[in-house]
Amino acid sequence: MTNRDEQLFLGYIHQNPSNREILRLAPRLGVSDWWLTAGALFQTVWNVLEGKDPQAGIRDYDLFYFDEDTSYEAENAVILRAKELFGDLGVDVEVRNEARVHLWYEEHFGVPALAFSSTADAIDHFAATTCCFAVSSDSAGTLQTYAPHGFDDLFALRVVPNPVLAPREVYEAKTKRWAEVWPSLTILPWPPT
Repeated sequence: MTNRDEQLFLGYIHQNPSNREILRLAPRLGVSDWWLTAGALFQTVWNVLEGKDPQAGIRDYDLFYFDEDTSYEAENAVILRAKELFGDLGVDVEVRNEARVHLWYEEHFGVPALAFSSTADAIDHFAATTCCFAVSSDSAGTLQTYAPHGFDDLFALRVVPNPVLAPREVYEAKTKRWAEVWPSLTILPWPPT
């Protein structure tokens, strides 16, 4: 990963006005270890590379944070603050405390999950390595990027499975939709077990 790749990535994601606004406003949310992540980023890059509207096909904008208070009430209070903060953007900003994921993951996805140690740890467990991107900012607008697998696959429109937590069915359901929206993707198959 080079600084040039990171700058290119940031240039792409900033073509999406929703990303710009979320990154500008999110420090006001007052949560720790927060990151804009997932489809808000990699799908914006795919849109730019395919010459589409940077916001095309993006269902929601995931903002993850990490708080040791894993109560529903604490997370819900942050979700309500976020709804007010991002309410004028016209997009769904989905805010989740990654310290709570292990409490509901098995019921939702059918496999148990260990508790994550940080937001980055949660991002490392996405169904595809091509999804493992995050950007955060401080109140001065200084950006920080998290890209544990680099940018090569992202820029090549190549989706690579990450079989560390999500089951094969989750990967295949996601990639089926992605292939319909972003037809130039090359989707690698889930590895044999």
